[in-house]
Amino acid sequence: MSRVASTLFAALIGLGAAGLGTASTQAADLAVYSDNSGYSGMCSNASVLNRITSRFAYQVRHVPNLPQVAISDFQGIHENRYLPASEDRPIGRTYCGATVLLSDGSDRSIWYLVEEGMGFASIGNNVEFCVSGFDRWYVYNGHCRVLR
Repeated sequence: MSRVASTLFAALIGLGAAGLGTASTQAADLAVYSDNSGYSGMCSNASVLNRITSRFAYQVRHVPNLPQVAISDFQGIHENRYLPASEDRPIGRTYCGATVLLSDGSDRSIWYLVEEGMGFASIGNNVEFCVSGFDRWYVYNGHCRVLR
């Protein structure tokens, strides 16, 4: 195949893949949440809540002696504090809290932190979270104190 033909073929494949990316993928959005406070900032962002839900599911499957439950709803989402990026602090951080309803019918406090621009390869945000009673190895100190 000539160089021109292979270049055209690669361009057509790239355009076809770009056209396929426009389809909506609603199935991956598993988290259901209700925000009674009317707050619509970073704390109640759907991508943040979906990331927490999927990582919590991974955690309960892979950490020994945790009950096999899932997050079914977020309620009372609120922002505890916001530390904007500055010269002294190059990473903007939003500290949030809420109550999660679990699949077994119980509710627990959740505390989470959204770090701006700290996702993979500095693209997107990083989310750290702690559900009260599920920090088996005290990563966030007792009662999720580090994220409050």
